[in-house]
Amino acid sequence: MPILEVRNIEKHFGPTRVLEDISFDLEQGQALAIIGSSGSGKTTLLRCLNFLESPDAGQIVVNGETLFDAADPATQKEAEVRRKRLHFGLVFQSFNLFPQYTALQNVMLAKQLLAAEGQKNRPGWKARRKEVNAGIEAEARQLLARMGLADRAEHYPHQLSGGQQQRVAIARALALHPDILCFDEPTSALDPELTGEVLKVIRSLAEQKTTMIIVTHEMAFARDVADQIIFMDGGVIVEQGPARQVIERPREERTKQFLARYAQER
Repeated sequence: MPILEVRNIEKHFGPTRVLEDISFDLEQGQALAIIGSSGSGKTTLLRCLNFLESPDAGQIVVNGETLFDAADPATQKEAEVRRKRLHFGLVFQSFNLFPQYTALQNVMLAKQLLAAEGQKNRPGWKARRKEVNAGIEAEARQLLARMGLADRAEHYPHQLSGGQQQRVAIARALALHPDILCFDEPTSALDPELTGEVLKVIRSLAEQKTTMIIVTHEMAFARDVADQIIFMDGGVIVEQGPARQVIERPREERTKQFLARYAQER
């Protein structure tokens, strides 16, 4: 059974149909790249999967659990949104780190808040809080070391390069052990040298069989790292298939035109 099943997702903003009949599966340990021109619906799709937007139609199923069904109001309760988001870790294109917190504190924060919320009414929480926070800190430091940032844990975002900030954001997304790690054009705000830093981390995650969805404009990276590629245009999936086949031997004319424009721009 796929870890993620997306069925017939639609999203409208007023009269504008941004997503239309989007369906795909994602297997455990696979990396899926989503490519397409700006305005094709890629980011909106990712936001729907992370419940930052609510689809107008369709279903989202993770590990057999229906997280969203437009026909079932019970799956749309606001109180459930936070729990559903825990299935997904999202890395934004502009880092979105809290400037008043160090790299370490940014990685620790969400897990600290969840621990406090889940334990605050249980006997002995105050006595155990220091121990729980110590465990959260130890794991956060391990994640920063994994990102090559062990010596930057006490730095604030303004003291880090763009590539370092994005690696902190990846560590933060991994801290809650999501089923699926999502990247929304993670290198679009970076220069070429820093882009390489971040792509190297994502390549490593792919080698470790981290389940990922990557919205990207880096075609060579998508070809080499992703297992599957979806090409979107005008809010619909035009083509999907094995990564090398879509990039090197696209079947659809719109895919060919997009890749040709991309090659000219490079």
